[in-house]
Amino acid sequence: MWPGLYAWGQDGGTVGDNGTERRGGDRPRRSALPEELQHRLDAVGRRPAAAALLLEAVMSVGRELDLSEVLRRIVEAAVVVADAEYGALGVVGEGARLTQLLTVGVTEEQRRAIGRLPEGHGILGELLRHPRPLRLAELSEHPASRGFPPNHPPMRSFLGVPVRIRDEVFGHLYLTEKRGSRAFDAEDETLLSTLAVAAGVAIENARAHARTRERQRWQEAGNEIVAGLLGGAGDRDVLRMIVDRSRRILAADLGVLAVPAEGGAVRVALASGTDAERYRGLTLPCEGTFAGAALDAGEPVTTPDIARDPRTTGGPLRRTGLGPAVAVPLAAGKRTCGVLMLARARGSPAFTDTETAPLPAFAGQAALAMELTERRESAEQIALLEERDRIARDLHDLAIQRLFATGMTLQSVVRLVEQPQAGERLLRAVDDLDETIKIIRSTIFGLRARDAGRTGQGLRVRTAKAVEQAARALGFQPSLRMGGLIDTDVPADVAEQMVAVLGEALTNVARHARASAVDVSLTVGAGRLTLVVSDDGIGMPEHGVSPSGLDNLARRAEKLGGEMDVGASPRGGTRLSWRVPLRPY
Repeated sequence: MWPGLYAWGQDGGTVGDNGTERRGGDRPRRSALPEELQHRLDAVGRRPAAAALLLEAVMSVGRELDLSEVLRRIVEAAVVVADAEYGALGVVGEGARLTQLLTVGVTEEQRRAIGRLPEGHGILGELLRHPRPLRLAELSEHPASRGFPPNHPPMRSFLGVPVRIRDEVFGHLYLTEKRGSRAFDAEDETLLSTLAVAAGVAIENARAHARTRERQRWQEAGNEIVAGLLGGAGDRDVLRMIVDRSRRILAADLGVLAVPAEGGAVRVALASGTDAERYRGLTLPCEGTFAGAALDAGEPVTTPDIARDPRTTGGPLRRTGLGPAVAVPLAAGKRTCGVLMLARARGSPAFTDTETAPLPAFAGQAALAMELTERRESAEQIALLEERDRIARDLHDLAIQRLFATGMTLQSVVRLVEQPQAGERLLRAVDDLDETIKIIRSTIFGLRARDAGRTGQGLRVRTAKAVEQAARALGFQPSLRMGGLIDTDVPADVAEQMVAVLGEALTNVARHARASAVDVSLTVGAGRLTLVVSDDGIGMPEHGVSPSGLDNLARRAEKLGGEMDVGASPRGGTRLSWRVPLRPY
């Protein structure tokens, strides 16, 4: 049962498995132990074999071993030195509940048949409530005894001691069924108490190491976020980084970032992990959702089972295999701009306060990223509008005036030309200049359009905005080409339909095409508006167009007397062409 055991030599040395005696071999090793452990080992020195075994178990605490392996060695040593049939070590988590139970003497089949961990009732509950040594010759005679669950092996004698360091209780070490139908004695209690101290040291060291490592991981993730912000990374990249890093550190199966939407709702802006596709783009009411509960509370909220939490009365989370969850508001100062939610699969350990303590600060970085992105976009929009004003002034003051002067000159030259064919060419050139002036004036009108409401915007501006908005869903900026008298010749009803068609077409590309580039062309000429959207994605599916998808766009064209066709793009993706007349059909 116990690897590498030593038998006690004649003068306090140890005898290894090969029979060679190691005199005084335990002294250098014992000097490295905490003083309390050294005193306890001295107290059991009257039983040399037990002391050797205890020393071996205690020394395993300082080695680079997994915590579960160290604790199992301690339980195995306790069973041997106390001559017990069964042993167990229960680790206590937050809320004084058992989070781990290591057993010796119980087979794997018996463990599966017994079922879940004890919930703090009976004798084990007595030890959780009163962490002091407890020796019983007959378990069933104690007032707190409630019997055993089905399939549990019979047990009579019992010895339990708390696993503690100073005033903090980490768990309990239990022994049952002293061999030979005997009861555990005071010397057994001393031996077990010594091992309990070693277990406490091991657990404390492991938790301290885990806390240090956890802080390091959060700090590294925070540094990565700051580097992304300072490096000019896109807002979506930074937010995805925040969701992914927090999900990985907390071992969550699903990470969701939701932002407030109109009408007291929240919209899922990002989702990562198990079944993430089910949540992306969802808009849910704040009331009756776990994310909404965090927004209302203004602080982190946790639950051991999100599907049964009274704050979650609707939404897809009640119908999934998720269990423990935590939601944290994304707050920057007094402003809350969203909520970060993490969830684990049903049956997983609940999120502890220690685990989630760094989340508010980390979520604050997400809020900062969103706020910086909004300010950056506002600054870019102002710069864009200022540049449009400059271009409009230059076009009006320079280009139009020169074109007008050139047209006047050509008109004056026509009467001096004797050949009729040359005169006709000059007149056609004058007409072309007039058409060019009209196009430039239409462009100036579009450039000077402001965000004074949807009806106050030209079609050029609305088209450009639709393309810019689609860039977030696509992950890249589509190219846009416009030509003709778009702002002056397109009727309002045609403009409304065209903007709707463009938005739906770009949404379809984002959802289905897996494209890396999209070209949008909007031209007006010969009494017709033509919109072309082409991509380099995977192309049209074999089953054709969905009745609820592209057919809607075709019906919009037919309603205006136009037509739409969808085919292969020259780059291998899909090309949508939507054409309608500018006058009623």
